[in-house]
Amino acid sequence: QLVESGGGSVQAGGSLRLSCAASGRPGAQYDMGWFRQAPGKTREIVAAINWSGVSTYYHYSVKGRFTLTKEMDKNTIYLEMNNLQVEDTAIYYCNCGGTYYGGNYHPNSDSWGQGIQVTVSP
Repeated sequence: QLVESGGGSVQAGGSLRLSCAASGRPGAQYDMGWFRQAPGKTREIVAAINWSGVSTYYHYSVKGRFTLTKEMDKNTIYLEMNNLQVEDTAIYYCNCGGTYYGGNYHPNSDSWGQGIQVTVSP
């Protein structure tokens, strides 16, 4: 089960933070990621992190602006989004239990969050 929070509406240049808490087998750690889907577009990966929190991947469009971290004892990931742009407007989805390998993340099709809206105005 995934519980997402954060999001909202900001003006361009502003910041938001998304969080995603995963519950599962006690003590288990998971590769996790954030995806987003804008109206009329396909879902795309934003960022991912491996189970230990050591390795991260970022889509080129968010590199240097977004930071993904993981709190191990809570199995929670945080996506800090700075200098948001209008093109970042989308519904953001958390994914848990996919495969992080070779600097890429393949999502678990059975483990998506409910989605959270991020709206950036000019």
